[in-house]
Amino acid sequence: MAVLGIQFVITMMMATVLSRVGPHLSLARWLLCSKFAGLVRYLHPSDDELRVFAPAPKLDKKDKKKQRNQEKNGANGANPSNGTFNVPRNIDIQLETAPVDLADLVQLRYYQEYQWLLDFSCYSLLTYILSEVYIYMLPDKAMAEVNLSLVWVVLVIGFTYKLLLSLNGLYFEGEEAGGERSLVLVMGGAYLLFAMMVLLVDESTLETGLDEAYKSFNNSAAAFLENNAGLASSGPASKLILKFFIALWCGLIGALFTFPGLRIARMHWDVLRYSGDHAKSTVLHHLGFIAPLVLTTLWVRPLTRDPLTIRLYKGMTEPLMTSAQFETMRLYLVALTVLYRLVIMPSYLQAYLNLAYDKIQELKQEAGKISNLDLQRRVIRVFYYLCVVTLQYTAPMILILYLSFLYKTLGGGSWAALHGEAAAVVEDGTCGLEECGGVDEFKEIEIPVEGSGEKDIGIGSIINQEETVEAIAEQFSLAWTSLKNVFTVEMFRGLLGFSTWWCCFVWFSSAAIGIGYQSYFSNM
Repeated sequence: MAVLGIQFVITMMMATVLSRVGPHLSLARWLLCSKFAGLVRYLHPSDDELRVFAPAPKLDKKDKKKQRNQEKNGANGANPSNGTFNVPRNIDIQLETAPVDLADLVQLRYYQEYQWLLDFSCYSLLTYILSEVYIYMLPDKAMAEVNLSLVWVVLVIGFTYKLLLSLNGLYFEGEEAGGERSLVLVMGGAYLLFAMMVLLVDESTLETGLDEAYKSFNNSAAAFLENNAGLASSGPASKLILKFFIALWCGLIGALFTFPGLRIARMHWDVLRYSGDHAKSTVLHHLGFIAPLVLTTLWVRPLTRDPLTIRLYKGMTEPLMTSAQFETMRLYLVALTVLYRLVIMPSYLQAYLNLAYDKIQELKQEAGKISNLDLQRRVIRVFYYLCVVTLQYTAPMILILYLSFLYKTLGGGSWAALHGEAAAVVEDGTCGLEECGGVDEFKEIEIPVEGSGEKDIGIGSIINQEETVEAIAEQFSLAWTSLKNVFTVEMFRGLLGFSTWWCCFVWFSSAAIGIGYQSYFSNM
């Protein structure tokens, strides 16, 4: 298998562009600072503006004498030690606005992580597209090379997973986050229980593909162990153990998607409130909200696959789609859903930034006093966590999109099946026992062993050593090829297909739970 080829050229070219052009052309910056986004943030009132509403303090003789001494020493204000003073909560103050620019963003928490994830995902997408075009145009030549675009895809998934863990780690810091910590643990346990029930559903109802994946992996692994280690085995692991670990992963994904879903629900609720009577805007945002639900139904056979690929309607001699066309349609719908949610993201982020205004309006309905620092923090805190909220919005989408890329490539899918072409293209290194020659590939090679006679250092021994190294290299190559045959197309199709479906399901269900929470407490 060739390593240095067109795939390597594409990877090196995109790595160069990422290092040279990336700092100047950033998708992450454009999504927050461009005219397309048009984001506006609220500025906190200054101390001078708040002092107008601060009541004059009543001072006794000792306080007046202390104040005169402070004025002589150049101090002023109500509390010179820390500059704090109290103002009524119901003051009539108007917050000024300013457009979001780069100088403000670079100071925010998680900005570097947000910029790296979005930019690296963008360049990984370009690398994957160029590789897919190359594989489509020159399939015979591409089969002899390593598909390096998969390395980019796996790196994006790893970075996204790490960032989701880091974001959820915020809720486990300090003593004040007890409620958030409990919610994450409860939702993780609930999703774990639900995943265990889902894994019991029959394949004819929910197209998980895990049974076929386990059967293919078990057979190929047993053949590998028998031919390479001489071990007669029915399989390396039981189905129950594997499904239990899959359920644990599902519970972790549910815990990681909990607060991103709740945040999306709150922003969706606010967007609908701000849109008012604009029916067009309401419909567009409702479509974006229910799109993950549509993706979830694509794995339910009685709802989508059977009516489209099996059922014959009146006046038709064949189904509406073939199985390969349905798989391709599913991939396209995942990509279009992610793109659509990215397009409507600015309106969601603006709804989040408007929380600063809402907090001041809620404060006006309260009695009592509040310090100037607490009032300013209420406004500043909203903008300070803008990048955290943006990551909560984009990270689940990126994870789902790149899981679908792995599902297509390692699962033997095709982007051109909708045009009537067969989806028979299987990437190199992902074929099963039947496709790659089966057990015949596991052949033994005799390695010449030097005798125990006199040790003579000469040309003949050097030549024998070179032949021995070549034989070892050939044996290692065959062992590596046979090991790759353990991970078959059916196994990847089942695992990655179920992973994509589960992420889509949790993506929608966590947001739906958030909408229920908002609707319940808004009516109280």
